[in-house]
Amino acid sequence: MDMLKEKIGFVGLGLMGNAMARNLVQAGFETTVYDINPEAVQRLVDAGAVAARNLVELGRNCTIFITSLPGSPQVEEVILGENGLAKAAATGSLFIDMSSSLPSSTRAIAGELDKAGMMMVDAPVSGGPAKAATGQLSIMVGGEDKAVERAYPILEVLGKEIIHVGAISAGHTMKAVNNLVFGVTLAGVAEAFVLGVKAGLSVEKMVEVISCSSGRCYTVDTKIPNIVMPRHFRPGFTTNLLHKDLENAITLGKQFGLPMPVSNVVQQMYAFSQAKGYGDLDNTALIRIYEEVMGVEVK
Repeated sequence: MDMLKEKIGFVGLGLMGNAMARNLVQAGFETTVYDINPEAVQRLVDAGAVAARNLVELGRNCTIFITSLPGSPQVEEVILGENGLAKAAATGSLFIDMSSSLPSSTRAIAGELDKAGMMMVDAPVSGGPAKAATGQLSIMVGGEDKAVERAYPILEVLGKEIIHVGAISAGHTMKAVNNLVFGVTLAGVAEAFVLGVKAGLSVEKMVEVISCSSGRCYTVDTKIPNIVMPRHFRPGFTTNLLHKDLENAITLGKQFGLPMPVSNVVQQMYAFSQAKGYGDLDNTALIRIYEEVMGVEVK
């Protein structure tokens, strides 16, 4: 099948969705977009996309649907809701959910789509808006081989590392595990750097040493020098979204009976950050809590 003949419907034009949809347009895919924010839609129309007035219209006019939404409740409503995509889409349609969703929800959606003769792939991403803009995302894919094969030429436009990790919902499981590691690590780095500054260490020297030592991680390599030290805290990846992703991981742990004391404590730190008004800031704003307590800044 000539993939450029497939008509793509893209729902969710936030920081990540906007960049991904734009890349599809630039790659020559006929892309129709929908979002509850008309300004976000207009930005994509200006870039060459077509606007849909509603989900039913989008469902009738496309063959592949991509969702990039805040979480499972939104994905369920967009796909299976009373006026959702599945009500209007044709048999044989493919759904690609690139949100960070609960695996159990993804399996339930896929089951309903299968009954209607449609396919689903879960393909959450990692890399943030910068890598989304350049098509360099890491994409973790769950689904049957046939569905993944059909999705691959699209994913290839959006990501550099595309890894098929297992059956449907395996991608969302992998994303939960990945972001659990990231969230716990970030909280530890925040404590460590505030401690170092309070004890008289240079932030630059801490980055230099830790980046070539056993404490090396993405937060030290990227987040501290590019967001914390300049003190702008522009998202990125917001505190609200990381808190939600940790909830996905903790919920998954409960389903398997896994005690997760570290994860639960760390999630509460991000809840504290939300309570301080940092929910819409980059998740590194967590460090401000420690800074306020200790009277220092990591800059």
